[in-house]
Amino acid sequence: MSIFKDLIQSEEELEQLAGRPRELVNQKVIDRIDRHCRNFISLSPMVFVATSNAEGACDCSPRGDAPGFVHIVDDHHLVLPERPGNRRYDSLRNLLANPRIGLIFIIPGLEETLRINGKAYIIRDRDLLERMTAQGKVPAAGIGVEVEECYMHCAKAFKRSGLWQHDSWLSSEVLPDPAEIIAEHAGRLRLSTEEVRASLKESYEKRLY
Repeated sequence: MSIFKDLIQSEEELEQLAGRPRELVNQKVIDRIDRHCRNFISLSPMVFVATSNAEGACDCSPRGDAPGFVHIVDDHHLVLPERPGNRRYDSLRNLLANPRIGLIFIIPGLEETLRINGKAYIIRDRDLLERMTAQGKVPAAGIGVEVEECYMHCAKAFKRSGLWQHDSWLSSEVLPDPAEIIAEHAGRLRLSTEEVRASLKESYEKRLY
């Protein structure tokens, strides 16, 4: 049983709570990559990729590189290069079972984001992948997206979080230690924090591309 008791379980209840969107919110969605979306994507060094498997279990994964690393094929198609990662391939495994995909592009310093939804394919088209060569290396695969929806997302979340306000950033002394967290979470391997930190450093220095 869930610990949550007072649940909203219908669209009617949801609308009673939150109201309905303004007409501008409904009408701002387009079905293509227009000149504004092209410019936004060309300036974006980071995109968050949302996928789910056949059972509906969800995953969200960041993809980042130099601004413009996502290749726009035409008004209805784009490609994300698959750079070396942790080899879990969570997003790709999900796409094999369920091709639906959601993307959020961000530009540092800009609080509005660009959202794109559509259908995705795991591709090995050499001519497309070569256009996303980085550090002399062609990605072995990519995520090709057939775009169905494009729209700007408002800045409220970024304004509330103060994400781009440098004076709100934590000092390095109080930031969580990723190596310590991984070492504890993977406790069965009996790796020390320093061993995990060295492994991360080696991966970042030698296997980014």
